[in-house]
Amino acid sequence: MEILDFYADWCGPCQMMKPVMAEFENAHPEIKVTAINIDEKPELAEKYKVSGIPCVVFIKNGEEIDRIEGVTSLKKLEKRIS
Repeated sequence: MEILDFYADWCGPCQMMKPVMAEFENAHPEIKVTAINIDEKPELAEKYKVSGIPCVVFIKNGEEIDRIEGVTSLKKLEKRIS
């Protein structure tokens, strides 16, 4: 499984998600987490149809299987991967 973490530096809620995502990465080193700044990679945001940030997209076998838009908790992230 892979997680794409879409964010922007100017986004307050995205800044709130940074420590949550860092904690998730530490707790689950087996899952690749890629942080994607939508201002630097707008083509990826468009490809995944990201309409709001923060947006966490869950990828399995190259396909999107789930997503969470907005600020969320570590517990909710972990529930989505189980």
